Formats: sequence, C-alpha cells, structure tokens
Amino acid sequence: MSAPPRRVTEVAVAEADALISLPTGVLDDILARVGLRDAVRTSALSRAWRRRWEALPSLDLDFPRPRGDKGASNGLRAVDSVLLRCPGRVRRFYAYLDRLYAGRIDDWLLVFSRRGVEVFNLISVDGFIVLPSAVFSCASLTTLRLYGCAVPLLPAGFGGFPELRNLAVINVRFQEHGQYQLEEIIATSPLLKELVLWDMEIAGDFAEWVIQAPNLRHLNIRSAEDLGWKIGELPCLHSAEIDIQDYLGDRDFAKFLTGFSSITKLVICTRHSPLNGANIVQTFPCTFGKLKSLKLYTQFCELPSILSTFCLLRNAPNLKRLKILVC
Repeated sequence: MSAPPRRVTEVAVAEADALISLPTGVLDDILARVGLRDAVRTSALSRAWRRRWEALPSLDLDFPRPRGDKGASNGLRAVDSVLLRCPGRVRRFYAYLDRLYAGRIDDWLLVFSRRGVEVFNLISVDGFIVLPSAVFSCASLTTLRLYGCAVPLLPAGFGGFPELRNLAVINVRFQEHGQYQLEEIIATSPLLKELVLWDMEIAGDFAEWVIQAPNLRHLNIRSAEDLGWKIGELPCLHSAEIDIQDYLGDRDFAKFLTGFSSITKLVICTRHSPLNGANIVQTFPCTFGKLKSLKLYTQFCELPSILSTFCLLRNAPNLKRLKILVC
C-alpha cells in the first residue's frame, strides 16, 4: 500500500532539509553536477532551498539545440534572469543562436568578460551573426569556438588571449585584412595547443599571413581556396590535418610541406596539380624524421601528384603507418 501524498511530501522536505545541512562546498558540487536547469528546480524543495542555487560560485550555461530542431537553443530566454539572480562566475557558455537572440549576445559577453568566462562556444543557426567586439575582452578564455559568425575588427589595445588553449573558427567571415587579425589572435595566445580553421571567408585581395604559436600541438585546416596562410614557427606541433583540395597550383608544394618537417602524424588531402607543370616536386629540402603516421588523399591521374607522393615517402624514413586514398 503506497503512502499518502502528504506523507510523501513530508519525507521529501525532510530529506531536502537534511541535504541543506551539508557543507557549502559539497552542496555547490552537487548543484554543479546536476546542471543549471535541475539546480534551479531545487527551489521547489523547501523554503531553505528557494534561493540556494543563486549562491553557486560558478555557472555552466549550456543550451544545446534539441534533436531535429533547426532553431536556437531552448532556454536562452532565461539567460538574463539567471545572470541577474546569480552573481557567480560564468565558467562556460555553449549555445545555438539565431537572430532573435543575437541582439543579446553583446550584453551577455560584457557580463561574461567580467565574470571570467573560460569556455565560449557559439554556433549560429541563422546566417552570419555579427559577433560583438566584447569577445576580445574575455581574457580568461581557455576555449573559443565560433561557427557561422562574422568577426569584427580587433579593438585598439587588444592584449591577446593569455589563457587560450583551444581555438576553432568554422564557417566564419572576416572583414578585409582579417587574415592579419587572425594572425595576431594566434600569435598573442602563447598557450594555444589546438587550432581549427575550417571554411573561412576573408574579404579583400589575397595576402599572405603566418600561423605561428610556440605551444601548438594540433593544427586542422580545411579550405577550398587559398587564403594565404603559411606555416611559421611551430616547434611543438605533433599532428596536423590539412584538407586543401587542389588550390596549391600556384604554390611551392615542397616549401609548403617543409613547415611540417618535425610532425609525427599527418593527414593531408591535396591533388597538387601545378599550373603549367610548374613546381613539380622531385626532392624536398628536408626529411620528415619524426613522421610515424601518414594518411594521404590524392589522385594519380597526373605526374605531379605521383612524384610528390613518392618524394614524400622517400623523405619519411621512420614512417610506420601509411594509408593512401586515391580519387
């Protein structure tokens, strides 16, 4: 025989009151683990719990998009209320955003920058949403991932991201001379370990720029056109995935690959079909002595691709794993 509803309620209140007597650090850990939504729901447990979640020292604002839904994340309408009621640090912000909420991101970022946000992951589901320059004032960022955004020019006096470890720029649009802006962001992130550059757009004429980061461990680039990037000083680079199809027609392929001479793992997708037969690779100015794993997507329809492939293999004496996919 089940207990009457009143008795069940009394038991729940008693258990809640027992929990509230736990040390503050333990309570904070419990509420942080259940997630913000369930933490707010504890307000209904008893009078003692009504405002307990507002005392959390840090918040994780995660708003994933519901499966099958093409709109913005559920719960974004509650962000303003949460920020007003909970003055704690905002450790993480992850959301799918549409134009309905794009107007709020400027104010949110100002708050995040003051509260030491560490992870900022923004995915636009409604065209290129203009990112406010306030993002560049978030000096505590360790992870910055942008998808489908239009990036403004760097503000005067930009001091870099001294704590940034992971940077992903995917389907992002830069203004004219934006390549130098990206170059500066990378160069002023001394702890950067992982860099992802996919399908970017940079306004204006072609101009070369350099990727250099003293602690970068992994580089992932995918581009259908030449955006002018060059490999600079990357002394700690361990692995790279480069998908550039066939835009290297005007480039010196041997010089291009020399930037990866100290790498251990390389995935490269290129057809390397030089224009007018120029820059056919028959030798490299360096060896790839540390290269242990190579996955190569290429084509064997033209002599340059064949020669480049065999030349690369001859210069990788310690290669242990090899996979070649010929299209």
